[in-house]
Amino acid sequence: MNRLVQGGDGREWVVRAQMDWRRPATVEDFEHDVAGSPAPGIAMLIVTVVLAVILVSWLPDGVVVPAWVIWGLLLIGLFFPMRWTLNRPWTMVAETEGDGMGEHPPERWVGFVSGMFRVRGEVIKVAKTIQRDSLPDFDGPLHPME
Repeated sequence: MNRLVQGGDGREWVVRAQMDWRRPATVEDFEHDVAGSPAPGIAMLIVTVVLAVILVSWLPDGVVVPAWVIWGLLLIGLFFPMRWTLNRPWTMVAETEGDGMGEHPPERWVGFVSGMFRVRGEVIKVAKTIQRDSLPDFDGPLHPME
């Protein structure tokens, strides 16, 4: 997701967002980030599949399963993967090369936003703020980088 924005002072800004597969490590999360591997999740998935196969194989021949039961189980099974996908963290970057005359130096602002739908709104807000104020908002998700 890229946008080219003309600032109020004439500088051109590039506002972009990119999905991250892992949440960025912060100082506050250091002691709590102890997930060693995806092995527990894989083990639970295997157990769930084995139990589903056993349930289907032990089903008597005369039993008719309604369609709403199958759709309900499918919906329950897809809830957490969809939730995980839609709440991935995104890295947002707004940067400019300056005005070329030395009056305004190059700038780079970086921040993180969680959620596919929320990041789109934040990119629009940052673009409007740059057009109006020539800088991203200090109260928003972006922060200047040195």
